[in-house]
Amino acid sequence: MTSSPTPIQPLPARPLALTCHPATPCPLDLQLSVSLAAAGSETGAGWLLHYRITGDTAGLLIPPPDTPGPADGLWQHTCFEAFVARTGEPAYQEFNFSPSGHWAAYRFSAERVRDLPAEAAAAPFAPELVFVEQPQSLDLQIWLPRPPAAASTPLVLGLSAVLETRDGQLSYWALHHPAARPDFHHRAGFAHVLDLPPFPTAPLNPA
Repeated sequence: MTSSPTPIQPLPARPLALTCHPATPCPLDLQLSVSLAAAGSETGAGWLLHYRITGDTAGLLIPPPDTPGPADGLWQHTCFEAFVARTGEPAYQEFNFSPSGHWAAYRFSAERVRDLPAEAAAAPFAPELVFVEQPQSLDLQIWLPRPPAAASTPLVLGLSAVLETRDGQLSYWALHHPAARPDFHHRAGFAHVLDLPPFPTAPLNPA
């Protein structure tokens, strides 16, 4: 279950603010941010992403908890996303995370050009999601196994989210919106240069 009693861990990094695309205004008074840190797990090195929504969260439609696992089409409802690319290369990876516990991982050889052979050859991918809902705040923390792109630096990231209201309206949030319509795949929207310490190998919650 994603509504796990596992606590959300505070991250040392300063949260990055995501803004709503002006073409899809959100009718709710919300603030959305994401923090990123290097983190170890029993299964190896990775990243810890913490998406946090505050404000009128009662007006959001949140996918109900389900058995964790891969699923497509998560972006059609409330979902959090991360895009990872090496600087100067057209290829990139996309990750989707749902409060339900579902997730998705895709590879692209160029903008919106799916690289199915690379996906088939990729190592098994199993992020760990923790979703916590409180009055006026929602937190989704993800331990993401280090993407293969991270073997080489520098990296650029696109961090984004889709939020759905209870009446079915979708709004699109990102670090930067370079186009007139929401487009998370637009390379100019990969606005965060990754600056993390070396990946640790210690577990997240050492005994």
